[in-house]
Amino acid sequence: MNKIVALAFLVGGIVLLYFGYREAQSFSSGFNRIFTGSPSSKATWMIIAGIIATVAGLLSLARNSK
Repeated sequence: MNKIVALAFLVGGIVLLYFGYREAQSFSSGFNRIFTGSPSSKATWMIIAGIIATVAGLLSLARNSK
């Protein structure tokens, strides 16, 4: 992976984490949390994808910097 793709993964992961957090704090997710005890699946998947993309971007940047 080159640096541009790694930066895209890093930025995309951070954006997904942000929107996943916002989704987890939304009214519909709160309503879902009342009945199921967990946030909506959309919020969960956005956070998981954000973590994976951020870690992949960081690891790729660390590997390319050597």
